[in-house]
Amino acid sequence: MIAIVDYDVGNLKNVYTALGDVGLSGTITRDKKALDAADAIILPGVGAFSDAMDNLRKFDLIDTLNDNVQKGKILMGICLGMQLLFDKSYEDGEFSGLSYIPGEIIKFNAPGIKIPHMGWNNLVINRASPLVKNIGTEDYVYFVHSYYAKPDNFDDVVAYAEYSVKVPAIVKKDNVIGMQFHPEKSSNVGFQLLTNFKEMIS
Repeated sequence: MIAIVDYDVGNLKNVYTALGDVGLSGTITRDKKALDAADAIILPGVGAFSDAMDNLRKFDLIDTLNDNVQKGKILMGICLGMQLLFDKSYEDGEFSGLSYIPGEIIKFNAPGIKIPHMGWNNLVINRASPLVKNIGTEDYVYFVHSYYAKPDNFDDVVAYAEYSVKVPAIVKKDNVIGMQFHPEKSSNVGFQLLTNFKEMIS
């Protein structure tokens, strides 16, 4: 069973449906016992970084996430959920994140680019990982975001996309995974990536 964290930050049902498409059982929950019992945890999300962190605090979920990560359970953040995995964000101020992956979240600032970054970009593999099995540079995924991750160690980046800078698209540090794009909206490529995720936790 995969626990999809319900903390009032959107996108939950699409992720739930996508998990079912690859044969994974999911539950949308904020119940701590359910999170503890899950085989893996997914932290989805759309919206503002500070609001998301406030909601995790409001529902008293941070300690539960920390405990599960420390025990070695796989946690995967999607879109905003990936950004929360880092130390801090500069979205509308400066706000602390979950600090599972060293680094920060910053805004696109190259002249002439459209913000938010919205649309399909191909993945460039930065290092080998079971997460990107059967994924190549001709494979495109769907992004919607105005801020991106700047990890302290680029070796934590499994794959990136080019959008004025190298935008970390998939990150992994130990048992913590992040996908900046939406695998649940990325057609066959998203299906393959979620299949790879399934194989990692089975």
